[in-house]
Amino acid sequence: MKPLAPFLLGIIFAASSLAQQTVPGEIREPRVAPKTDVEIIPVHGNIYLLSGAGANMTLSVGPDGVLVVDSGLAEMTEKALAAIQRLNYELSVGGKPIVSTKPVKPVRYIVNTSPLWEHTAGNEKLAESGKTFTGGNVIAEFADASEGASILAHENALQRLSDAKMASKGLPMETYFGAIMKLSHFFNGEGVELIHIPAAVTDGDSIVYFRGSDVISAGDIFNMTSYPYIDLQHGGSVQGILAGLNRMLELVVPEFRSEGGTMIIPGHGRISDTADLAYYRDMVTIIRDRIQDMIKKDLTLEQVKAAKPTEDWDPRFGTNPSWTPDMFVDAVYKSLEKSSTARGALAR
Repeated sequence: MKPLAPFLLGIIFAASSLAQQTVPGEIREPRVAPKTDVEIIPVHGNIYLLSGAGANMTLSVGPDGVLVVDSGLAEMTEKALAAIQRLNYELSVGGKPIVSTKPVKPVRYIVNTSPLWEHTAGNEKLAESGKTFTGGNVIAEFADASEGASILAHENALQRLSDAKMASKGLPMETYFGAIMKLSHFFNGEGVELIHIPAAVTDGDSIVYFRGSDVISAGDIFNMTSYPYIDLQHGGSVQGILAGLNRMLELVVPEFRSEGGTMIIPGHGRISDTADLAYYRDMVTIIRDRIQDMIKKDLTLEQVKAAKPTEDWDPRFGTNPSWTPDMFVDAVYKSLEKSSTARGALAR
């Protein structure tokens, strides 16, 4: 098989701006305008990153079909599907065939790392294009495989999307309540785990761990393009963000001196390793501690903003006009204030 060129797709489309789909009650994160091209980048083993369709999409592509983490924006689904099919075909006819006949294997699973719109809006179209497992030594998730790919998420994500009136065909069909959900069988030769991170970006966040390829799909708990988004209205908190970052740091193993080894695919931005993750965790921790100290000194929100607790990192993470440093500080302050009030109520 040729090097990476065939499926570093760079599928370029017209540069005109895309109309956003409006859905009543949709849970939208602050974001810049969507890109008009998608690109697929190899990560480790069977795992690939698809960028440009909204939030980063993680792909597991192999003999069992395709598992997609996060479905991107609905207006980008056709482009994302074309890229996935192209990659699937390139692998099937390459030096190490993974499928013996055409058409290539379909999308089998879609995992949502959160109920945010950039991660879920493509659910319906992507699911309709796929087919779930039935028969053999695998317990069927559905009686009728024609229902499409199976959508997996935490129960809270299903509740949030249902409240937002997402079409029923786009809602998660398999959910979990506890700390972890494992696929009941190897998929493309490896175990896949969904790990719940409570009260992080929202109350329905999951990270996805591909154990054989040694890749973590982090969702927006880890964002290489901005400060982490905290959706207070839907159960998010800075303490949950930090718990999620620390949980991932427990899982990752560097190849050498914090470099290489386990790869992390963030919700937005480039592929990362242990060093990137630790730097991001430390940044959020320091900002949290600064704001927490100011709250203990009875500083108001406006006084905290005036003190610029994020100033050290603003050139790197504070450039998103839809999620500014002030917005991040506002969310952290209110999150800490809320948790402090809750602790005080419990103490009484």
